Amino acid sequence: MAILSFQTTTHFDHGAINMLPKVLKTMGMKHPMICTDKGIVAAGLMDKVREAVGNEFEITVFDGTPENPTEAATRDALAIYKEAGCDGIIALGGGSAMDLAKGVGILDTHGGPISAQAPLAGGKIGEIMPLIAVPTTSGTGSEVSSGSVIITDEGQKIVFVSNTIIPKVAICDPDLTIGLPKHLTAATGMDAVTHCIEAFLTPQINPPAEGVALDGLYRAVKQGYLKRAVKDGTDTEARWHMMMASTEGALAFTKGLGAVHAMAHAAGRLHDLRLHHGTLNAVILPVVLRWSEGTNDEKYARLRNAMGLAESTDLADFIEDLNGELGIPKNLGEMGVTADLIPGMVEHALGDVCHFGALKKPDADGYANLYELAMTK
Repeated sequence: MAILSFQTTTHFDHGAINMLPKVLKTMGMKHPMICTDKGIVAAGLMDKVREAVGNEFEITVFDGTPENPTEAATRDALAIYKEAGCDGIIALGGGSAMDLAKGVGILDTHGGPISAQAPLAGGKIGEIMPLIAVPTTSGTGSEVSSGSVIITDEGQKIVFVSNTIIPKVAICDPDLTIGLPKHLTAATGMDAVTHCIEAFLTPQINPPAEGVALDGLYRAVKQGYLKRAVKDGTDTEARWHMMMASTEGALAFTKGLGAVHAMAHAAGRLHDLRLHHGTLNAVILPVVLRWSEGTNDEKYARLRNAMGLAESTDLADFIEDLNGELGIPKNLGEMGVTADLIPGMVEHALGDVCHFGALKKPDADGYANLYELAMTK
């Protein structure tokens, strides 16, 4: 049976941040906590939000979101939330800030440890406090997704999935992405592209989500807005379309993801390397596309069509070339991943929630081989 769910009210356009006071009133928030990170504060984006909010609301700020959200950081944020007497959260930033905010909600509702709310058990997670998502990157699409990725105290990177943690409202203002550095524009953009491709390929039945995914690829790749945004970060038209492609990628992966994300999550949990999720997806994507080729030729053809590619185009080769044009690392080896880490990553990937949605599911040997290829290609 197909289940079709799109639940977030999204205010989308240049200047949409000015809707924030109205949204706060509608949601009954008088004292929200902003979950963000120090980079967002330093970039002046916090000031833009404060200016939009005005003096009508009391604001508490948690700016300790790490690059890969941790259970410890969610506890710290929740303590501040409770001490200040907040009544909702504004998640301001990329996927990390939004994932952390969702994690705060899970801890607030259920207590710890957060790992007790296991993946694939969305029905276990109850309603969380009111949550507004304000993305400042175009990649994760977490502002409309049911997922939150948290590194537990035990070092496991777990995907929590539940409709109860989907933000009720998202404010998508492409102007907040202007000034994002080229390498982050490229990495987050390829994150959106990966979401669209992998969500489209997963066998779950959801034709509307597939249509959304193909539209995201049309914008990012065929219309060339990803390259334009990387080349000129002040290109407001490109920023608009890339934020739309990002949101569409997450709307699409309501039907699931696959082996690329299982592998990226397993590598992203390596604390010492501090690997960027979007960059991992970009590097791993062509390896998995090449390995899965022949599993569903019709879907591969539709992907080529959406991206404006010739029928004879090798998708994996195309993505590798695109990564090169955008300045993405060539392989995991360049990112510091070594062969001794493969067994641990394989074990984690096999248990990752995304593994179960793969177009073609690797076994342990398959994942080990894919990691080896991704390290040296």
